[in-house]
Amino acid sequence: MPDLQRREFIVQGSAALAAIAGLYASEVNAFPTQTGEKVIPWLDQPTENPNPAVIQTQLVWEDLDTFITPNDKFFSIAHFNRPTIDEKSWSLDIGGLIKKPLKLTLADIKARSRQEVVFTVECSGNHGFPFFTGGIGNARWAGTPLAPILQEAGVLDNGIEVVVFGTDRGDVEIRDIKMQQNFARSMSLADAMSPDNLLCYEMNGASLPTPNGFPLRLIAPGWYGIANVKWLKEIEVRDSRFMSLLMARDYVTIREEEHDGETVWAETSVGRALIKSAPAKVTRTGSGYRIIGAAWGAPIDRVEVQIDQTPWKPAIIDHSEEADHAWKIWSSDWENPSPGEHTVTSRAISTTGQIQPAMDDPMIAKKHTYWESNGQVTRRIRIS
Repeated sequence: MPDLQRREFIVQGSAALAAIAGLYASEVNAFPTQTGEKVIPWLDQPTENPNPAVIQTQLVWEDLDTFITPNDKFFSIAHFNRPTIDEKSWSLDIGGLIKKPLKLTLADIKARSRQEVVFTVECSGNHGFPFFTGGIGNARWAGTPLAPILQEAGVLDNGIEVVVFGTDRGDVEIRDIKMQQNFARSMSLADAMSPDNLLCYEMNGASLPTPNGFPLRLIAPGWYGIANVKWLKEIEVRDSRFMSLLMARDYVTIREEEHDGETVWAETSVGRALIKSAPAKVTRTGSGYRIIGAAWGAPIDRVEVQIDQTPWKPAIIDHSEEADHAWKIWSSDWENPSPGEHTVTSRAISTTGQIQPAMDDPMIAKKHTYWESNGQVTRRIRIS
């Protein structure tokens, strides 16, 4: 069967099964934990984290029991130092190709219109290493929209790129040139003007914790964590693409692509999040088993689960708690599993029919860097 026809068959067949499962969707909640429910630990646990100063507080999937990730359990990554900032002396500079430079204190920012978004942030390197499988969390972020501030500053006609600088900085050596660089990422002006982007000062109803960007960070729903700059210092409008360490040399995906029978090596900067899902845990209540997981990275239509090499089965999405930019929590009953070792795999399908790729899909198999690791996640478990 040609690949296109095969994918259409998968989508159409899965849609029929999903419609049946959807009849029961409103009746099934993944959380809270059911009375007497016990978690069966995965056999394939993450290996020891070799960079505990850089990667902190990873999500433990078996502990996932809330839609919102508590602040003290939210992952944090620092590429340079982890700055401690005095709120009283801190300010945010808005400059570059604008008509009216601005310097805003935290009080100035909090005095502006307030907006909230529930957004699941994932590091683009999540699942890229055996020790890094919990670089994800879901929070309710609050702040003021970025777009009105850029409009007030008055972007000049030749301004096309918006660069966001963090206070964190470190030593970098490129082509024998040694320099200090602040953490910096950029977006096109059109992307930066999205009404979803927030200058965020609040996380789950509290001030931003220091590991997550106090006093101010960018929250860019729909983008990987690297774009959600922490510990903000400055925003600058420029007239050309910004090519810093974390835009053009690091956080670059290298992939082989086939163009008319020839291999072309493509290098692309990590940006928008990709569709993904993962089994979180398997639970047992009496003689019944249940698989619970999450799906994110795109508008999710449905999720399917595969046990060993059996046909895909539709999971049931928990609609009791959900938001446009947040993960979908799903579950699937596992009836009468045989004793012994099994594999559990999930795949998410978007509202446009995009399917989370298998690990042997060229998008994953021909990718030579660990970023954007959105291939199907398979976990191993033993049923006694």
